[in-house]
Amino acid sequence: MEITKICCIGAGYVGGPTMAVIAQKCPHIQVTVVDLNEQRIKDWNDPNTDNIPIYEPGLSGIVAEARGRNLFFSTEVEKAIDEAQVIFISVNTPTKTYGKGKGMAADLKYIELCARQIAKVAKQNKIVVEKSTLPVRTAEAIKSILDNTGNGVQFQILSNPEFLAEGTAVTDLLNPDRILIGGDTTPEGEAAIDALVNVYANWVSKDKILTTNVWSSELSKLTANAFLAQRISSINAMSELCEKTGADVNEVAKAIGMDSRIGPKFLKASVGFGGSCFQKDILNLVYIAKSYGLNEVADYWEQVIIMNDHQKRRFSNKIVQTLYNTVADKKITFLGWAFKKDTNDTRESAAIYVADDLINEQAKISVYDPKVSRNKMLSDLDYLETRSEVENAEALTIFDNAYEACKGAHAIAILTEWDEFTTYDWKRIYDSMHKPAFVFDGRNILNAKELQAIGFVYNGIGA
Repeated sequence: MEITKICCIGAGYVGGPTMAVIAQKCPHIQVTVVDLNEQRIKDWNDPNTDNIPIYEPGLSGIVAEARGRNLFFSTEVEKAIDEAQVIFISVNTPTKTYGKGKGMAADLKYIELCARQIAKVAKQNKIVVEKSTLPVRTAEAIKSILDNTGNGVQFQILSNPEFLAEGTAVTDLLNPDRILIGGDTTPEGEAAIDALVNVYANWVSKDKILTTNVWSSELSKLTANAFLAQRISSINAMSELCEKTGADVNEVAKAIGMDSRIGPKFLKASVGFGGSCFQKDILNLVYIAKSYGLNEVADYWEQVIIMNDHQKRRFSNKIVQTLYNTVADKKITFLGWAFKKDTNDTRESAAIYVADDLINEQAKISVYDPKVSRNKMLSDLDYLETRSEVENAEALTIFDNAYEACKGAHAIAILTEWDEFTTYDWKRIYDSMHKPAFVFDGRNILNAKELQAIGFVYNGIGA
């Protein structure tokens, strides 16, 4: 089968960038991204592509090139499903907040709704591709729904998990480490796999396209995120020991990272990892292990999350303790709210939880982030449901200028590693603050000696 029309259900952080790159690299394929969120689709169609809803370096240029040519954003979900040969499911799979598996299992209600809508609309055979991160054997449930519609349409279910790092998603899509495609080992399944392989082969070398059975593909995504998160929690655990012993975690990370068996990536100590994937996927892995009675396996992976939560609490506690055991009515300025640089995504950002802790201590939080809006910051705090929306709005002041945000502050906390923070006139910032002026560098991006020479009391992670 030669693919000429693709539909993607879900215009979020995975669906939007992935489909934009496919459209750019495959001008012969019509790519339609659909979503029920009318405002999100309107934003994707904004004539000024700098205003699209997702910030990723390089993404606006790709959208500008392909949009209107063979890349379309629409709310006409059923029309796009009907016309497409391949349907990517790229909707949210949050952690359940209710019922069995609450707080751990993935909530698959949006996946099921997609499957039922596809089943209702489809009149010809379709390839359905899982792009969302899903528990192993979800394809079985999707296939059961699709195959029991009674309309005679044949569906092939493929697993094609994304391995994107936010902030480098475009680079990851253009030059991936690998493309993973899982499907049935039947002739029909293999034909579907080949069809999707040929789409990616327009710009990805075939030796980087790995094909497996569908269960291996589904589990590989969870496993990859668990291993990466484990490295972060491991180095963060060592950062606390470094602080007690006089070692420097950056020197320790460099020393062990030079071991070819370990490597240097994901050994950057910080206030903790965030984002939409790591915590959600590990909790999902824990739930799956427990459901099979593998309690020791579940406990092992759950410790990665426990360590990450500890690192966030440790950071906020250190701020309180250093500021003479009280931050009540003190202005604490956060530089950064996004969970990492070069993205406007704030899901599970350490900033949310550190802010919540400090507001509980009656601190006044001021925030500057170059890409995150005031409404997003407030909704992140409101989601925790630890206080009223009015109380959050009173405790959080958002600035569009970093120098104004820092003026009159007792302390500054670096929560996101935006490059611009390293270029500031820190003498100017110091002069505008209460003394002693404290800096808590949750990302270890500033030059400690330079700040100390200015007069700051500098606190990093792991030193």
